[in-house]
Amino acid sequence: MPREIYLVKVGMSMTEGMVSEWFIADGAQVKKGELVYALETEKVNLDVDSDYDGTVKHLVEVGVTIEPGDVVGYIFEAGEDIPDTLAGAPAAAAEPVSEPEPAASEPAAAPVASAPVAVATPAAPRDGHVKSSPAARRLARELGVDYTRVMGSGPGGRIVEADVQAASQSGAAATAAPARMATGPEPKASPLAKRLASERGIDLRSVAGTGPGGRIVQSDIENAAITGSRGGGAVAPAAASGPQAGERVPVKGMRKTIASRMHHSLQESAQLTMDMEVNMEDAVKMRTSLVDEWANEGVKPTYTDIVIKAVAKALQAHPMMNSQFLGSEIVLMPEINIGMAVALPEGLVVPVVRNVNQLSIKELARETSRLALAARDGALGLDDYAGGTFTVTALGMYGVDSFTPIINEPQSGIMGVNRIYDGVEWDGDKPVKTKKMNLSLTWDHRAVDGAPAAEYLVEVRNLLQSPVRLLV
Repeated sequence: MPREIYLVKVGMSMTEGMVSEWFIADGAQVKKGELVYALETEKVNLDVDSDYDGTVKHLVEVGVTIEPGDVVGYIFEAGEDIPDTLAGAPAAAAEPVSEPEPAASEPAAAPVASAPVAVATPAAPRDGHVKSSPAARRLARELGVDYTRVMGSGPGGRIVEADVQAASQSGAAATAAPARMATGPEPKASPLAKRLASERGIDLRSVAGTGPGGRIVQSDIENAAITGSRGGGAVAPAAASGPQAGERVPVKGMRKTIASRMHHSLQESAQLTMDMEVNMEDAVKMRTSLVDEWANEGVKPTYTDIVIKAVAKALQAHPMMNSQFLGSEIVLMPEINIGMAVALPEGLVVPVVRNVNQLSIKELARETSRLALAARDGALGLDDYAGGTFTVTALGMYGVDSFTPIINEPQSGIMGVNRIYDGVEWDGDKPVKTKKMNLSLTWDHRAVDGAPAAEYLVEVRNLLQSPVRLLV
């Protein structure tokens, strides 16, 4: 009996996703543990491996949006009869098709047999993204077709493989011949970099990677788009990045998820925020010493790392802050796993550092650096998001003195890290210049009252003002 291949559910908030790439061709063999397909969701790109040996049969095409848990394919064991086609493919979450009405002054055209494919130059959005399936973009690269000039026949005008194939046969949308493309094997690149390159028609072989081991990352693709580094010759200058005045930005993908979760968090919990000033003079000196000490190892702790360590150590003494309010009971979490908010162009993601209370500052700095890099490369996995019990978010790098962070449900608290500034302490009647910072703690009043929340914040402050306690 064939084994199902499911669309993996990544996190509780995932509502849809797609197979962005099949690593095992339809009808090809796979070994247990080998990668079988690439999952793409609103937040996560994840390579999914096989649980079984056998022959892979695809049920879902690349680029079709479906729900988590849907079957995307099967693995047939040796000796099993394998049908040529499989029934029961899940219905795609298609966009509504809006058929344009013919202009009143133009009569409807009569059907014409074997009519040439109509190719136009559609007005692309300012972010450079043209609605098209990954398979269509990949085929366009192989055939030397400028897919941005192809009129899509899919849902909502989406460009599909058939449109690219037809455009190639008509020759109307041909661009550079394959000979003009860069040659050689495709270099290593993060999933997000691959997706951006595909969307913007950039040949990865023409891009120099700046990531670890020469890996191509998101910033390399964005720079290539600006400088016109595409396989096949020069391109027009890139349009200004980001939304422009007068535009309507659709709320979808990661932005839709963030909007929904933040609104739900504020509706469902009793959130309050308090600020507290911290003398960071000793913490600044300690970090400077640690940066020098670990320079040869490539470890550079940040101020946020030091705050995360203080937050975790204080949670050990104040376990109610490391809890979840579940209506009829408050659950004190057995682990201290700190989520760290990472800002991306698409929105905010919160990978999790597990068991922070058991990590040294050096180990913590390595892990936060790994997670931040993976987040920006679109390479975070399921485990990187799981199990957070408290969150730390930082805006100090933007010069922020105070803000109101929103709790990442079902957690009971989140700590905001603000800028370090030149403050004053008093030595008798004499003012002394010193480094200071404000902390912004938001907590759920359903789980924790104001006094214990303030006691917790005082403990974090005291740890930062005596940072040697974080080293033991």
